[in-house]
Amino acid sequence: MADRRMRGVRSLMRGRPGAVRDSPERSMDPRSAGDEPPSPRSHVIDNAIYVNGRRTATPGSLPEAFECLKNTPESMAWIGFYRPEDAVILNVAEEFDLHELAVEDAIVAHQRPKADRYEDTLFVVLRPARYVDEAEEVDFGELHLFVGRNFVITVRHSEAPDLSQVRRRMEGDPELLGQGPQAVLYAIMDAVVDGYAPVVAGLQNDIDEIEVQVFGNEPGVSRRIYELSREVIEFQRATGPLLGMIEGFIAGAAKYGVDQELQRYLRDVADHAITVAERVSGFRQMLHDILVVNSTMVAQAQNEHMTNLTEASNAQNEEVKKISAWAAILFAPTLVGTIYGMNFDVMPEIHWALGYPFAVLLMAGVCTTLYVVFKRRDWL
Repeated sequence: MADRRMRGVRSLMRGRPGAVRDSPERSMDPRSAGDEPPSPRSHVIDNAIYVNGRRTATPGSLPEAFECLKNTPESMAWIGFYRPEDAVILNVAEEFDLHELAVEDAIVAHQRPKADRYEDTLFVVLRPARYVDEAEEVDFGELHLFVGRNFVITVRHSEAPDLSQVRRRMEGDPELLGQGPQAVLYAIMDAVVDGYAPVVAGLQNDIDEIEVQVFGNEPGVSRRIYELSREVIEFQRATGPLLGMIEGFIAGAAKYGVDQELQRYLRDVADHAITVAERVSGFRQMLHDILVVNSTMVAQAQNEHMTNLTEASNAQNEEVKKISAWAAILFAPTLVGTIYGMNFDVMPEIHWALGYPFAVLLMAGVCTTLYVVFKRRDWL
């Protein structure tokens, strides 16, 4: 079985580039194409050999670490990488007999949080996160761990988390570190889960600000709600699988000889993960409710605006009706006066003695009749 795995790893090495396919998570996300800025690729961040929880050697190269681990009984290697070259991962995979599927995931990255066991080696993917105050957004990273009987290999594809702090913490507690790779796995998971707390606080602050904006009828709040909802969903994807992973580790603790005290620490991490998951789920519901409230308020504002326009239009129509009515009333005497003001000599009524009183009465009668008609129709 080991020979077959090594043949698979060697085939990956010979086939690069192009032999390792993109992960489904990456291929299903069109934003992932070209979304990573070019950066210098570094190899080993820290390389140490531990015996009984104390650092006994700091090899200067990977071959030295491999040799030291073989020659030192009861030792443990903890090797940390940051965006290593593919050839480096493949070299480590061949040395530690890592499964080709796990190696492929570590090279391709863009994996969902998970824990896969390949015989004596545990492959864990974590999605750390950090809140960026300046941009008010969440930056998600990716961390891969290979945990074996006497080694821990970490492969970071992002700036977070800072595993140097985890290493210093563990080196400051030789008793805990002396429990082996499982203790290192606990410490890293604890650091990742603790790193979610500032993210939760940042998201809560953003939601509070959005609530103020919504009830303040500030423009552009709908876009901010949408963008924050996307971040919350991504955060939920990063934190959701953690609880099941930790419960699986606790359930298999007896089988793999995990210390009782370490199991208690894992349960504490599980409690923190539950709290984060509940908060994130609450955020998603809150944002949904806020979006509904915002949509309702926008609709109400639009209705009020339409009502005001309708009222203004009605008022304008009333004024037009009054103006039209008075114009019609004044048109009658104007018409009569215009006819008899044409100054023609031959007009039947010009020399009529009753012509003037008749014209005045005619104008008054027409105006009165029009006034009464318009008044009954509420035009005046």
